[in-house]
Amino acid sequence: MKFIDYAEIYVKAGDGGRGCVSFRREKFVPKGGPDGGDGGKGGDIVLIATKELNTLLDISLRKNYRAERGRHGKGKKMHGARGEDAVIYVPEGTIIRDENGEFLADLDKEGAKFIAAKGGKGGLGNYHFVTSTNQAPRFAQPGIPGEEKNLILELKLLADVGLVGLPNSGKSTFISVISSAKPKIADYPFTTLIPNLGVVKTNYGTSFVVADIPGIIEGAHAGAGLGLQFLRHIERTSILLHLVDISDLQQTDPVDDFVKINKELASYCRELSKKTQIVAGTKLDLACDRKRMKRLKKYCEKKGFVFFAISSATLEGISELTAYLSEQIIYSKKLKQC
Repeated sequence: MKFIDYAEIYVKAGDGGRGCVSFRREKFVPKGGPDGGDGGKGGDIVLIATKELNTLLDISLRKNYRAERGRHGKGKKMHGARGEDAVIYVPEGTIIRDENGEFLADLDKEGAKFIAAKGGKGGLGNYHFVTSTNQAPRFAQPGIPGEEKNLILELKLLADVGLVGLPNSGKSTFISVISSAKPKIADYPFTTLIPNLGVVKTNYGTSFVVADIPGIIEGAHAGAGLGLQFLRHIERTSILLHLVDISDLQQTDPVDDFVKINKELASYCRELSKKTQIVAGTKLDLACDRKRMKRLKKYCEKKGFVFFAISSATLEGISELTAYLSEQIIYSKKLKQC
């Protein structure tokens, strides 16, 4: 399925039904009074979060959403039926904004609901307007129009750990090893073009969700490479796992690679640089002299980053890293509950 994490839609709630102008006409009732019923309320536009969806694709294909209008009132004080709501199901983690970008709602859990546009109120029937001087009003209220808006929907994946790093740093291979995710893996840059989610189950009976974010390069904040279009998906994560290639095949300096990505993250959002960050030197099986690994490890120790050296091919260091991630996630969740 194509991954879509942004959509712009138009929504129109239902108009209220008209009030009715009616008079009683019954046998043996010589002076039947007004009995026009009220119009029904228009249907609302309702957005509901669900785990059944993981993309905004279906929503992006249908640009306009309209709720049913309220039915008109009838004689004998019969109220018009309420218009049916138009329900739009969105993935968990969807943020709703108005056309000016103003925040409206964050549907971050199953069943979270937001009324994006309210239906119009039904008009009153003529029996409401009887007075001592006007015993037979021949007018009723029209229904009130329903709200209409242009909305922006942004999906931010819900994950505990966000994988970041340069293209070909081993993120896709790593997530395929620790979870059942099946991302595309190849030996050329930008193999991953969309974020991938994987659920990691530990030996302790716990689990956590990892998001593999497509490779970022220097200048991404200015639109280079894939730009920063997918970085919104790591804004919710508790931990960033920074993967750096330490193999002999890599020509660049591992510390420079690490610093470049962190500069891009800070350029996108200062809050990302404040998140807990763990560093993993990847492709350890291809690091014969270990000079690159030692240089990166020494830098991380100096800056206070926890460092792991791993190989997704031989699984060296993988279990230790996932166990540490699990412990940190549990600790992070306990802090939030305090």
